[in-house]
Amino acid sequence: MFEVWAPTAERVEIEIDGDRRDLTADGEWWRGPDLPHGTDYTLFVDGDGPFPDPRTLRQPFGVEGPSRAYDHDHFLWGDQNWRGRDLRGAVVYELHIGTFTPAGTFEAAVAKLDHLLDLGVDFIEIMPVAPVPGKRNWGYDGVDLWAVREDYGGPDGLKTLVDACHRNGIGVILDVVYNHLGPSGNYLGKFGPYLHDYKGSYWGDAVNLDGPRSDEVRRYLIGNALQWLRDYHVDGLRLDAVHALHDKRAVHFLEELAGEVELLSAIQGRPLTLIAESDLNDPGLITRYGLHATWNDDVHHAVHSNVTGETHAYYADFGGPASLAKVLTSAYFHDGSFSSFRGRSHGRPATGLPGWRFVVCAQNHDQIGNRPAGDRMTVDQLWVASGLVLTSPFTPMLFMGEEWGASTPFYFFTDHFDPALSSTEGERREKEFVDFGYDWKAPDPQDELTFLRSKLDWAENTEEEHAALLGWYRDLIALRKSHPDLADPRFELVKVDYDADRHWVVIERGSIRVAANLGETSVPVRVPPGRILLASDEAIMLTGQDLYLPPLSLAVIQT
Repeated sequence: MFEVWAPTAERVEIEIDGDRRDLTADGEWWRGPDLPHGTDYTLFVDGDGPFPDPRTLRQPFGVEGPSRAYDHDHFLWGDQNWRGRDLRGAVVYELHIGTFTPAGTFEAAVAKLDHLLDLGVDFIEIMPVAPVPGKRNWGYDGVDLWAVREDYGGPDGLKTLVDACHRNGIGVILDVVYNHLGPSGNYLGKFGPYLHDYKGSYWGDAVNLDGPRSDEVRRYLIGNALQWLRDYHVDGLRLDAVHALHDKRAVHFLEELAGEVELLSAIQGRPLTLIAESDLNDPGLITRYGLHATWNDDVHHAVHSNVTGETHAYYADFGGPASLAKVLTSAYFHDGSFSSFRGRSHGRPATGLPGWRFVVCAQNHDQIGNRPAGDRMTVDQLWVASGLVLTSPFTPMLFMGEEWGASTPFYFFTDHFDPALSSTEGERREKEFVDFGYDWKAPDPQDELTFLRSKLDWAENTEEEHAALLGWYRDLIALRKSHPDLADPRFELVKVDYDADRHWVVIERGSIRVAANLGETSVPVRVPPGRILLASDEAIMLTGQDLYLPPLSLAVIQT
């Protein structure tokens, strides 16, 4: 039966092929006959419209167009032997469908799975796929949250990618946005109180998670999450910016969501994972709400600052190897300590939690794309940064192209059709980062060239410099999976020695020592007798207990 929630409406109509008919009121819901697969339709509320269905599963004509009925049972799956994948011991690979390949589709991404298999990743994490204004966007301006972008390949295209990943032994994590909706094409407010009447974040109005009639709004979002996990066979969700969720209830939305996902996991007999993005440094997301893991930006900041030497904005507290020592042994750098960027104390200790519950990286879409030039780490920097991340006690994540040191930028790009948005998007973006100290010379987000320049150049990874780095990434991942000490998530077994003046650090992981020179001059480092398993530079030498490290280099030693 077709149904739509419109609690205050006096009349709701559906239009099919120019024929408008009334839906029947049933409490706060309005109902009508089932719609055959492929039927195009729109809705009218108290004579106002036409609007897409709030639970539309297809939007073939964009966010302003009619909805299309879609039956999940029409897709034929081939992943019957897939039993799921746990996050423990995994390596994650984040990608943006539109720029991952020249074609920018789910189908084109399938053709790159052999590359990911050779690399050794266990999950891909796909940036949001809900419909957005225009034809190019990071995905965080999504509306019609139950649908899939048609220019990527629509619902069948996403299922085809998930199916192919599973048949190749790769799990899929989908990035979803529940803290706000995009600025164009959002008609949820025409149907009911989906949004609060105040700004929920820098990006838009807050979702109504705790106000009047919020029970149904929460069910709308939880139902959406379950759809991806159940109907699209996705293995996990990355929850965008949960610190921007406004919920004052005794049972937080995240706790309710976690409980429903655990139930679905039990029913389906496979692990389902919830990963939160949050800048709160709050382990309670795991211990209190029941989520499985969180992103940990402090590790990124410590690695980035030590490798690049940058100490502006939120990197200010992370200069020097002491920050690396702290995050590698306790997860958070700011665990109640003073944050100079925020001007206050921040975070709390992650006591008792294992490292695998923290997803960490040297680069991700935000940390690259939030820079005005969209610039990545250099190849030289990545030799060291990757070694620190991929030998850490955390769950490591790579960003697409990082593994060969892609020279292509990853800019912020949009395609707003609203003139008020398209003409001011660059200015709004600059204001968002006014406190970061950048000389903001970013390309116009609305310019199609900004998007096209962000596409990966796959021919690069065969060039000597890039091919060598790609081999290094493959070797690091293979070493991580072959030596249990490197995947051991227990912080209490990690020991770190460092010299702040000479810029070296030695990390003890059981029988493994990871030694890195973060400075600009060669240094000798004392390590126990052993043999070099991997070295980022041919000039690295181990003589007895003296390890000679050239500038910006890293070695993994078996003692």
